[in-house]
Amino acid sequence: MTDRETQSMHSDFVVVELQQGTTEWLEWRHRGIGASEAPTVMGENRFESVSTLLQKKRDPVVLDSSPNAAMRLGTELEPKARKLYIENTGKYVRPVCVQSCRYDWLRASLDGLSANHDTVVEIKCGASVYRSVSQYRLVPDYYYGQVQHILAITGLNSLDFWCYWPGNPTLLLTVERNDTYIRRLLNKELEFWNRVNDPPNNFQFRF
Repeated sequence: MTDRETQSMHSDFVVVELQQGTTEWLEWRHRGIGASEAPTVMGENRFESVSTLLQKKRDPVVLDSSPNAAMRLGTELEPKARKLYIENTGKYVRPVCVQSCRYDWLRASLDGLSANHDTVVEIKCGASVYRSVSQYRLVPDYYYGQVQHILAITGLNSLDFWCYWPGNPTLLLTVERNDTYIRRLLNKELEFWNRVNDPPNNFQFRF
């Protein structure tokens, strides 16, 4: 991590001042495991296999990949969704990147973090996730690893899961920290990262 990247320190993590979507951000993300990759590592992402992600991490970072239509729409809607979150909750947050102080491969690009680091929000702007949350009032299984990964880094007891879809009421869920799941997640992620950096070492987690 360079002096340019790291701007502020927290007991559990550092804030890495990078603009999401830039070349520098892509390179930083490639050097660790991001929150959106956690469901894949856990085998909970029906759209990507562990072996596919492993190959991506072993290959050079791809700097010119084009986002699909859903990703582009989410990026376009996110600022509006974040503004509505701030207006509705009174909590001011900004998008930042964070990196664990204990395990430097543990990383996340947050949709919103408060200045005193006591509030984090994960924003979803897709139609399908909105329908699911509206119907079941639960985080979809394929996002559960992502939010617990964020809680593992930040050390917080909960996060806000904020859903926005134009023309519909905004939805807010409070997602509680699940330490049992986080232990399994971190062990799986460590095993995965060791495979990325073959040969694997014999390091064991100590909680």
